[in-house]
Amino acid sequence: MTLALSAGLVATIVVVVAVAGAVNGVAGFGFAVVGTMVLAATLDPATAVAFMIIPMFAVNLALVGDLTRKELRTCGTRFAPLLVAALVGTVAGMALLDRLPEAPVRVLLGLVSLGFVAAAQRAVPLPNLSSVSNRGTAETPLVMAVVGVVSGVLFGATNVGVQLVAYVRSFDLSHGLFVGVVALVFVGINGLRVVAAGALGFYPDMAFALASVAAAVPAVGGVAVGKRLRDRVSERLRRGVVLGLLTVIGVRLVLGGAGVL
Repeated sequence: MTLALSAGLVATIVVVVAVAGAVNGVAGFGFAVVGTMVLAATLDPATAVAFMIIPMFAVNLALVGDLTRKELRTCGTRFAPLLVAALVGTVAGMALLDRLPEAPVRVLLGLVSLGFVAAAQRAVPLPNLSSVSNRGTAETPLVMAVVGVVSGVLFGATNVGVQLVAYVRSFDLSHGLFVGVVALVFVGINGLRVVAAGALGFYPDMAFALASVAAAVPAVGGVAVGKRLRDRVSERLRRGVVLGLLTVIGVRLVLGGAGVL
Protein backbone atom coordinates (compact mmCIF):
# COMPACT_ATOMS: atom_id res chain seq x y z
CA MET A 1 0.00 0.00 0.00
CA THR A 2 1.94 3.00 -1.30
CA LEU A 3 1.16 6.44 -2.68
CA ALA A 4 3.60 8.27 -4.96
CA LEU A 5 2.51 11.90 -4.81
CA SER A 6 3.02 13.68 -8.13
CA ALA A 7 1.80 17.22 -8.78
CA GLY A 8 -1.04 15.86 -10.90
CA LEU A 9 -2.14 13.40 -8.23
CA VAL A 10 -2.08 16.09 -5.54
CA ALA A 11 -4.28 18.34 -7.68
CA THR A 12 -6.66 15.44 -8.34
CA ILE A 13 -6.93 14.63 -4.64
CA VAL A 14 -7.62 18.26 -3.71
CA VAL A 15 -10.40 18.55 -6.30
CA VAL A 16 -11.92 15.18 -5.43
CA VAL A 17 -12.08 15.73 -1.66
CA ALA A 18 -13.31 19.32 -2.05
CA VAL A 19 -16.15 18.28 -4.37
CA ALA A 20 -16.99 15.29 -2.19
CA GLY A 21 -17.04 17.58 0.85
CA ALA A 22 -19.43 19.96 -0.91
CA VAL A 23 -21.73 17.04 -1.75
CA ASN A 24 -21.67 15.96 1.89
CA GLY A 25 -22.36 19.50 3.09
CA VAL A 26 -25.43 19.76 0.86
CA ALA A 27 -26.86 16.25 1.28
CA GLY A 28 -25.50 15.22 4.69
CA PHE A 29 -23.76 12.17 3.23
CA GLY A 30 -21.83 11.15 0.12
CA PHE A 31 -18.28 12.24 0.99
CA ALA A 32 -16.98 8.70 1.48
CA VAL A 33 -18.83 7.29 -1.53
CA VAL A 34 -17.81 10.00 -3.99
CA GLY A 35 -14.26 10.48 -2.67
CA THR A 36 -13.34 6.81 -2.29
CA MET A 37 -14.90 5.69 -5.56
CA VAL A 38 -13.18 8.40 -7.62
CA LEU A 39 -9.78 7.73 -6.04
CA ALA A 40 -10.24 3.95 -6.35
CA ALA A 41 -10.71 4.39 -10.09
CA THR A 42 -7.10 5.59 -10.36
CA LEU A 43 -5.36 4.23 -7.24
CA ASP A 44 -5.12 0.83 -5.64
CA PRO A 45 -8.53 0.39 -3.93
CA ALA A 46 -7.02 -0.46 -0.54
CA THR A 47 -4.86 2.68 -0.74
CA ALA A 48 -7.89 4.82 -1.62
CA VAL A 49 -9.91 3.43 1.30
CA ALA A 50 -7.08 3.99 3.79
CA PHE A 51 -6.24 7.46 2.48
CA MET A 52 -9.80 8.71 2.91
CA ILE A 53 -10.17 7.72 6.60
CA ILE A 54 -8.73 10.91 8.14
CA PRO A 55 -10.54 13.30 5.74
CA MET A 56 -13.78 11.42 6.49
CA PHE A 57 -13.24 11.91 10.22
CA ALA A 58 -12.62 15.64 9.74
CA VAL A 59 -15.69 16.10 7.51
CA ASN A 60 -18.07 14.40 9.93
CA LEU A 61 -16.54 16.23 12.89
CA ALA A 62 -17.37 19.50 11.12
CA LEU A 63 -20.97 18.37 10.58
CA VAL A 64 -21.45 17.26 14.18
CA GLY A 65 -21.10 20.92 15.11
CA ASP A 66 -24.59 21.44 13.66
CA LEU A 67 -26.06 19.53 16.63
CA THR A 68 -26.88 21.33 19.86
CA ARG A 69 -25.58 19.86 23.12
CA LYS A 70 -29.06 18.59 23.95
CA GLU A 71 -29.42 16.93 20.54
CA LEU A 72 -25.93 15.46 20.87
CA ARG A 73 -26.74 13.84 24.22
CA THR A 74 -30.17 12.62 23.10
CA CYS A 75 -28.98 11.16 19.81
CA GLY A 76 -25.89 9.67 21.41
CA THR A 77 -28.08 7.78 23.86
CA ARG A 78 -30.73 6.84 21.30
CA PHE A 79 -28.28 5.42 18.74
CA ALA A 80 -25.64 4.04 21.13
CA PRO A 81 -26.27 0.33 20.25
CA LEU A 82 -25.94 1.16 16.56
CA LEU A 83 -22.67 3.02 17.10
CA VAL A 84 -21.07 0.35 19.31
CA ALA A 85 -22.02 -2.49 16.94
CA ALA A 86 -20.80 -0.51 13.92
CA LEU A 87 -17.45 0.04 15.63
CA VAL A 88 -16.99 -3.72 16.07
CA GLY A 89 -18.01 -4.48 12.50
CA THR A 90 -15.77 -1.74 11.10
CA VAL A 91 -12.64 -3.17 12.70
CA ALA A 92 -13.48 -6.58 11.24
CA GLY A 93 -13.98 -5.05 7.79
CA MET A 94 -10.66 -3.22 7.97
CA ALA A 95 -8.86 -6.42 8.93
CA LEU A 96 -10.22 -8.05 5.75
CA LEU A 97 -9.33 -5.13 3.46
CA ASP A 98 -5.59 -5.68 3.13
CA ARG A 99 -6.01 -9.45 2.65
CA LEU A 100 -8.15 -9.22 -0.46
CA PRO A 101 -6.61 -9.01 -3.96
CA GLU A 102 -7.00 -5.72 -5.83
CA ALA A 103 -9.33 -6.86 -8.63
CA PRO A 104 -12.12 -8.27 -6.41
CA VAL A 105 -11.99 -5.20 -4.16
CA ARG A 106 -12.29 -2.94 -7.20
CA VAL A 107 -15.31 -4.91 -8.44
CA LEU A 108 -16.83 -4.83 -4.94
CA LEU A 109 -16.46 -1.06 -4.74
CA GLY A 110 -18.05 -0.70 -8.16
CA LEU A 111 -21.01 -2.89 -7.22
CA VAL A 112 -21.49 -0.98 -3.98
CA SER A 113 -21.47 2.29 -5.92
CA LEU A 114 -24.08 0.99 -8.37
CA GLY A 115 -26.07 -0.47 -5.49
CA PHE A 116 -26.12 2.94 -3.84
CA VAL A 117 -27.54 4.42 -7.05
CA ALA A 118 -30.16 1.67 -7.35
CA ALA A 119 -31.23 2.14 -3.73
CA ALA A 120 -31.45 5.91 -4.13
CA GLN A 121 -33.67 5.46 -7.19
CA ARG A 122 -35.78 2.92 -5.25
CA ALA A 123 -34.90 0.16 -7.73
CA VAL A 124 -33.80 -1.61 -4.55
CA PRO A 125 -36.22 -0.87 -1.71
CA LEU A 126 -34.88 0.67 1.47
CA PRO A 127 -36.30 -0.09 4.91
CA ASN A 128 -39.75 1.41 5.41
CA LEU A 129 -40.25 2.53 8.99
CA SER A 130 -43.14 4.86 8.35
CA SER A 131 -45.45 3.22 10.87
CA VAL A 132 -45.03 3.66 14.61
CA SER A 133 -44.78 -0.11 15.16
CA ASN A 134 -42.03 -0.51 12.56
CA ARG A 135 -40.05 2.39 14.02
CA GLY A 136 -40.39 0.89 17.48
CA THR A 137 -39.04 -2.44 16.26
CA ALA A 138 -36.18 -0.79 14.37
CA GLU A 139 -35.10 1.11 17.48
CA THR A 140 -34.62 -2.02 19.58
CA PRO A 141 -30.99 -2.67 20.64
CA LEU A 142 -30.98 -6.03 18.82
CA VAL A 143 -31.97 -4.57 15.46
CA MET A 144 -29.53 -1.69 15.87
CA ALA A 145 -26.76 -4.17 16.72
CA VAL A 146 -27.43 -6.31 13.64
CA VAL A 147 -27.58 -3.30 11.32
CA GLY A 148 -24.48 -1.84 12.96
CA VAL A 149 -22.31 -4.96 12.66
CA VAL A 150 -23.25 -5.76 9.04
CA SER A 151 -22.95 -2.15 7.94
CA GLY A 152 -19.71 -1.74 9.88
CA VAL A 153 -18.02 -4.66 8.08
CA LEU A 154 -18.87 -3.20 4.68
CA PHE A 155 -17.89 0.30 5.81
CA GLY A 156 -14.56 -0.88 7.17
CA ALA A 157 -13.67 -2.58 3.89
CA THR A 158 -15.04 -0.01 1.43
CA ASN A 159 -15.66 3.34 3.21
CA VAL A 160 -19.29 3.08 2.12
CA GLY A 161 -21.90 3.35 4.86
CA VAL A 162 -25.05 3.48 2.73
CA GLN A 163 -26.84 0.99 5.00
CA LEU A 164 -26.23 3.19 8.04
CA VAL A 165 -27.37 6.28 6.14
CA ALA A 166 -30.54 4.52 4.89
CA TYR A 167 -31.28 3.20 8.37
CA VAL A 168 -30.96 6.60 10.06
CA ARG A 169 -32.91 8.27 7.23
CA SER A 170 -35.80 5.90 7.95
CA PHE A 171 -36.39 7.59 11.32
CA ASP A 172 -38.59 10.63 11.67
CA LEU A 173 -35.80 13.21 11.78
CA SER A 174 -35.59 16.70 10.31
CA HIS A 175 -32.99 17.09 7.55
CA GLY A 176 -30.69 19.09 9.79
CA LEU A 177 -30.94 16.54 12.61
CA PHE A 178 -30.47 13.68 10.14
CA VAL A 179 -27.24 15.28 8.90
CA GLY A 180 -26.01 15.68 12.46
CA VAL A 181 -26.88 12.14 13.55
CA VAL A 182 -25.19 10.57 10.52
CA ALA A 183 -22.12 12.70 11.23
CA LEU A 184 -22.17 11.68 14.91
CA VAL A 185 -22.19 7.98 14.01
CA PHE A 186 -19.38 8.34 11.51
CA VAL A 187 -17.26 10.52 13.79
CA GLY A 188 -17.18 7.70 16.33
CA ILE A 189 -16.49 5.05 13.71
CA ASN A 190 -13.80 7.00 11.86
CA GLY A 191 -12.11 8.06 15.08
CA LEU A 192 -11.59 4.38 15.85
CA ARG A 193 -10.59 3.68 12.25
CA VAL A 194 -7.73 6.19 12.41
CA VAL A 195 -6.27 4.26 15.35
CA ALA A 196 -6.99 0.87 13.76
CA ALA A 197 -5.47 1.92 10.44
CA GLY A 198 -2.22 2.78 12.18
CA ALA A 199 -2.21 -0.50 14.11
CA LEU A 200 -2.95 -2.54 10.97
CA GLY A 201 -0.20 -0.84 8.96
CA PHE A 202 -2.48 1.02 6.56
CA TYR A 203 -0.19 4.07 6.77
CA PRO A 204 3.05 2.74 5.27
CA ASP A 205 5.08 5.88 5.98
CA MET A 206 4.82 9.37 7.46
CA ALA A 207 4.36 10.99 4.04
CA PHE A 208 1.21 8.94 3.42
CA ALA A 209 -0.23 9.85 6.82
CA LEU A 210 0.61 13.57 6.42
CA ALA A 211 -0.94 13.63 2.94
CA SER A 212 -4.13 12.13 4.35
CA VAL A 213 -4.18 14.75 7.12
CA ALA A 214 -3.58 17.55 4.58
CA ALA A 215 -6.46 16.28 2.43
CA ALA A 216 -8.79 17.03 5.35
CA VAL A 217 -8.34 20.78 4.73
CA PRO A 218 -9.98 21.01 1.27
CA ALA A 219 -12.50 18.39 2.41
CA VAL A 220 -13.70 20.54 5.32
CA GLY A 221 -13.62 23.59 3.06
CA GLY A 222 -15.91 21.78 0.63
CA VAL A 223 -18.29 20.94 3.47
CA ALA A 224 -18.49 24.63 4.44
CA VAL A 225 -19.40 25.55 0.86
CA GLY A 226 -21.94 22.74 0.66
CA LYS A 227 -23.63 23.79 3.90
CA ARG A 228 -24.10 27.29 2.47
CA LEU A 229 -25.63 25.82 -0.67
CA ARG A 230 -27.88 23.37 1.19
CA ASP A 231 -31.01 25.51 0.90
CA ARG A 232 -30.23 26.75 -2.61
CA VAL A 233 -29.73 23.47 -4.49
CA SER A 234 -32.82 21.58 -5.55
CA GLU A 235 -33.24 17.95 -4.56
CA ARG A 236 -33.59 16.92 -8.19
CA LEU A 237 -30.34 18.57 -9.27
CA ARG A 238 -28.45 17.22 -6.27
CA ARG A 239 -29.62 13.67 -6.85
CA GLY A 240 -29.01 13.84 -10.60
CA VAL A 241 -25.41 15.00 -10.32
CA VAL A 242 -24.43 12.65 -7.48
CA LEU A 243 -26.13 9.55 -8.88
CA GLY A 244 -24.87 10.20 -12.40
CA LEU A 245 -21.31 10.52 -11.14
CA LEU A 246 -21.57 7.37 -9.03
CA THR A 247 -23.01 5.40 -11.95
CA VAL A 248 -20.07 6.28 -14.20
CA ILE A 249 -17.57 5.53 -11.43
CA GLY A 250 -19.27 2.25 -10.51
CA VAL A 251 -19.26 0.98 -14.09
CA ARG A 252 -15.60 1.92 -14.51
CA LEU A 253 -14.60 0.14 -11.31
CA VAL A 254 -16.47 -3.06 -12.21
CA LEU A 255 -15.04 -3.14 -15.74
CA GLY A 256 -11.56 -2.32 -14.44
CA GLY A 257 -11.72 -5.06 -11.83
CA ALA A 258 -12.93 -7.52 -14.46
CA GLY A 259 -9.97 -6.63 -16.69
CA VAL A 260 -12.05 -4.96 -19.41
CA LEU A 261 -10.50 -1.50 -18.90
